[in-house]
Amino acid sequence: MRVFIALDIPAEIRARLAEYIERVRRYALDARWVKPESLHITLKFVGEINAALLEQMKAAMSSVKSSPFEVKFAEIGYFPGAKSARVFWTGVHAPETLAHLASSIDGQLEPLGIAVEKAAYRPHLTLARAGTAGTQSLRLLQKQLEAEPSPQFGTMTAQEYFLYQSTLSPQGARYAKLERFALA
Repeated sequence: MRVFIALDIPAEIRARLAEYIERVRRYALDARWVKPESLHITLKFVGEINAALLEQMKAAMSSVKSSPFEVKFAEIGYFPGAKSARVFWTGVHAPETLAHLASSIDGQLEPLGIAVEKAAYRPHLTLARAGTAGTQSLRLLQKQLEAEPSPQFGTMTAQEYFLYQSTLSPQGARYAKLERFALA
């Protein structure tokens, strides 16, 4: 099974993001837009694992400690950059606690043979990916959104994170929560 670890997003913020996506998607019809129900803040992508490793992961992650913290969703941007945009995202602004949580999860999973992230942790919510026209569709989107004020989607208190299963299909990935881990 394919798994990852992430923070969920409250319904009211998800609804604001869904409204925004619906409004701006007309500027980039060729882009592959993320379904609002799929939005999450990834802490660690693991990939394919077997049932035995899944149980070891659950046990390891139960020892990760972190306090609850505030997360603000605001602004938009493009990866790898504005000139060659392949991903359209909104910002995730949080104290260092968020990066520390991701690092702690990495540290607990490394002894199980799960590789530690090499790149710096850059939290964001992916809203769309470049479509078949490549970066062209996101460049058009970018031009349309330049004059708009920076969007603000709200703030949440992160009090838990989840181990998710990701099932790929022609209609896109579907996510199911396998285990909940409280922040206390």
